[in-house]
Amino acid sequence: MARVASVSRQTAETSIEVTVNLDGTGISDISTGVGFFDHMLTALSRHSLVDLTVHVKGDTWVDDHHTVEDTGIVVGQALRQALGDKRGIRRYGDALVPLDEALVMAAVDISGRGELYWDVPIGPEKVGTFDTELGHEFFCGLARDAGMTVHLREVAGENAHHILEATFKSFARALRVAVEPDPRVEGIPSTKGAL
Repeated sequence: MARVASVSRQTAETSIEVTVNLDGTGISDISTGVGFFDHMLTALSRHSLVDLTVHVKGDTWVDDHHTVEDTGIVVGQALRQALGDKRGIRRYGDALVPLDEALVMAAVDISGRGELYWDVPIGPEKVGTFDTELGHEFFCGLARDAGMTVHLREVAGENAHHILEATFKSFARALRVAVEPDPRVEGIPSTKGAL
């Protein structure tokens, strides 16, 4: 069965369409109106091997907050739908990703309990025009709506661009492992019998 999902969300602040294919090759079609965010979502797709289409029209004349936060929500919803009952997946994934001086650790548990644990201090407040605090907003929405426990921790870093990019890439690599089918797992990977 194809592990693909498409989700649309319309509010007074954003119009978002997302499609994910968990068994893809990392092909992406990203257009959010926020250049740096497009770059991060492209990296997320490439390194997770999740095919990702994200088209957003947001109130970027206000700022980028609603666009980034709401995109996290919809990507999370699409991931949750594509995972279905989570039968046969590895469930857990982790990665440690360097990007020059930056080093970020990610750990993912597709537990059904969506929570973000964020320890990614970023000194500069902006990368170009992108507010660095929006990285937290994106992953908070994604973790909650995907039903994933997500830990993100900066081990080292100085450059805000490098730190954020290593964060997206480490999450992507952890996600890649967690959503993979495990041929040794029969049924739901939980002693409770449900996730």
